[in-house]
Amino acid sequence: MPIVHRRSLLLAGAAATLAAPAIVHAQPDWPKGPLRFVVPFPPGGSTDPVARHIQNKVMENTGWQIVVDNKPGAAGAVGAAIAAKAPPDGQTWLVAFDSHILIAPFAGANMPYKDSDLLAVMLVGRAPLAIACHPDRPYKTFADAIADARQRPGKPSVGVLTASQALLLITHLQKENGFEVNTIFYKGGAPTVQDLLAGVTDMALTTLAPLDPHFRSGKLRALATTGEARSPLLPETPTLAEQGIKGYATYSWWGIYAPAGTPRPIVERMNAEIARALRSPDVAPKLETQIGMEILASSPETFAQFQAVEQERWGRIIRDNGIKAE
Repeated sequence: MPIVHRRSLLLAGAAATLAAPAIVHAQPDWPKGPLRFVVPFPPGGSTDPVARHIQNKVMENTGWQIVVDNKPGAAGAVGAAIAAKAPPDGQTWLVAFDSHILIAPFAGANMPYKDSDLLAVMLVGRAPLAIACHPDRPYKTFADAIADARQRPGKPSVGVLTASQALLLITHLQKENGFEVNTIFYKGGAPTVQDLLAGVTDMALTTLAPLDPHFRSGKLRALATTGEARSPLLPETPTLAEQGIKGYATYSWWGIYAPAGTPRPIVERMNAEIARALRSPDVAPKLETQIGMEILASSPETFAQFQAVEQERWGRIIRDNGIKAE
């Protein structure tokens, strides 16, 4: 699907949600005690604060009790499986990041759940990735780094997370633009950035959240962002497309899921309450400034369509390049 169509799909879904006039009423006997937000990553990343900002505002708005339950492991698959296998009674919700939804089902992973075990509830928002380098390196843009990689194939190094969109994107960019880098794999954002700061790697391709403080301090240099337009957090940094680099506009994203079979009235009520929380002036600015999120607050249908498009696109790259989930 062309990028313009994909963006139109997201914006149309977000507009429909934002225009929804009133909070729908769920089943009268729900919720039955505290609700659980399963976060399939440890505190300290970007998914945990997304869950906690939503948790706090929804509790304030509704009086519900919500517990954030961090269940990390296997690039998010452990927590996703816990949510997928929970009873479909509206008590358990998954606050997901893109990696385990997009990659593990296609990359040979032994998945403890199926896509059909999870019901799409809301695409919360998205943020572009960024490419950074240590300021001692000679690159001013990613186009400079590509020129170096063409002259010294396999020498410039790029740190990426295993089982991530960053891995898929750097694989795609090399193939489409005729260069070769040394891809270094990490199991977390923190060690990726730590090695970049220490000069162990030349560059890193990852989410904006762990990089932005170091851009502000001057300890790292931004070479490119991966979205359709420049990030508000990095208005002076050109996108890949602006630099003439062929590839997909790429975003990290966060979503809400429920166990398949969760009653539709409950799904609609939770969607509406989360949308109300995301629109509030004490939540939206935090997500925008802390992780560069463009808030979308989509309908369940728009999220399901978006996921299908993303899985088709990245699944093709995984299959074509023989990428494995390791």
